[in-house]
Amino acid sequence: MFLADLFSMILRLSELAFGAIVAGLNGDYLHAAQHADSWQLHRFIYAEVVAGVSIFFAVVGLFPFSGCFIHWPADFFISVAWFVAFGLLVDWLSGNCGYVFDWDGLTFDVTASCAQWKATIAFSFLSAICWLVSALLG
Repeated sequence: MFLADLFSMILRLSELAFGAIVAGLNGDYLHAAQHADSWQLHRFIYAEVVAGVSIFFAVVGLFPFSGCFIHWPADFFISVAWFVAFGLLVDWLSGNCGYVFDWDGLTFDVTASCAQWKATIAFSFLSAICWLVSALLG
């Protein structure tokens, strides 16, 4: 029982960290594109909302008394929301910065927007996997 609780805590901390990373990277892009039409930014707004919701539920899941709640339905729906965000972001990238899983030639300087977008995509996928594993564990 102790190992299951420890693994669940590690999953919740991972979900919190991945959601915060996506929220930060995505929020930086939304701030840079603040004068664009909101319809053009709908994918990023959706990803930001999913990141915020997942941060909230990850923090609630870290409380000691939350063990008496049934988490798996919320975990499953948040996982589905993350997979949708991942698909929307991958579809938006669509070869503009190379292929999605082509990590060669990325630079990590301040203006590396392709690296930032690919990091957002990668961490949204990792978050979706963590939420799915959390849902499967119950």
